[in-house]
Amino acid sequence: MIPFNRPPYTGQEDQYVQAAMRSAKMSGDGAFTERSHHWFREQLKCDSALLTPSGTQALEMAAILLDLEPGDEVIMPSYTFVSTANAFALRGAQIVFVDIRPDTMNIDENLIEAAITAKTRAIVVVHYAGVSCEMDPILALAERHGLKVIEDAAQGMMSTYKGRRLGAIGHLGAYSFHETKNYTSGGEGGLLIVNDPRYAQRAEIIREKGTNRSLFFRGMVDKYSWVDIGSSYLPSELQAAYLWGQLTMADEINRDRLATWNAYHAAFADLETSGLVVRPHVPEHCKHNGHMYQLKAKNLAERTALLKHLKDADILAVFHYVPLHSATAGRKYSRFHGEDRYTTAESERLIRLPFWYSMSPEIRQKVIDTVHSFYS
Repeated sequence: MIPFNRPPYTGQEDQYVQAAMRSAKMSGDGAFTERSHHWFREQLKCDSALLTPSGTQALEMAAILLDLEPGDEVIMPSYTFVSTANAFALRGAQIVFVDIRPDTMNIDENLIEAAITAKTRAIVVVHYAGVSCEMDPILALAERHGLKVIEDAAQGMMSTYKGRRLGAIGHLGAYSFHETKNYTSGGEGGLLIVNDPRYAQRAEIIREKGTNRSLFFRGMVDKYSWVDIGSSYLPSELQAAYLWGQLTMADEINRDRLATWNAYHAAFADLETSGLVVRPHVPEHCKHNGHMYQLKAKNLAERTALLKHLKDADILAVFHYVPLHSATAGRKYSRFHGEDRYTTAESERLIRLPFWYSMSPEIRQKVIDTVHSFYS
């Protein structure tokens, strides 16, 4: 069986994980955490970068930093993973969904303003498949209405919007290092990006269980104590060491994934020209990271048949998100503003093909040939 995903592994991870195991600092914020933080600050040009145990927890920290209260509203797309909404619903906010664009599957920037009310506090954008949302008009809209912009850049490591790295454009950003992402810190992992310096010190406090422990270790206070709400958002040094092994080869991983993406894209051009599928769209001012490759079938029935055809050939492909507003919890904690013109319909067409770092040309070609055999 050709799997849908294999966690990225470079061979560099072992030496760093072993070094972390033998160090005197395994609980986090040791040498490998600091190396990673420095790497992200340099790469992203952000005020602060803080590793977390998961991308979900990075989003939860962002929600705490906003001081959300019950009754506040947060606008986002319904076509996303549950963590995007859950992090803000946990603070008591009502989630307000708006429709997506069918070309990128990202939030439709033209529909956000109509969803804003006196209770709106923030806009959460999700950069689907590592392709950026239209950040300039969204940021301009947020400034006019006094709102914060949080980037769910879980899939966007190494991607850019008009030359700016995703996650480092809004006020706060979150990355995921889950094993399905381009880079992993050992199965799970995440990163909070702070682009507004007003949040930097408090983010450290929240991450350290609500204490000013980081200030104590920098000699800025004579003892540390409980000063704010927070939780245990500090990953182990083993996670940081594993991630560091991948960051040392970040460019190589990116090139390899883009090569697979480009091969898929070229191979299915004829199917799109014939009107049989729709390939992913990347706007000219965006650079993506080859996070995944998706096709859109004609409808749900055709997608189901294509998935079965692939499975019969021992190829595991998957569909993606079930829109959150249609879920049980979604009906309880959210509302959909306006018309669901594309969110549900487009999600029912989309299929994700097998994709991972160091995927062999032979495996890739089998996937390509099997998709073509379905349509022939």
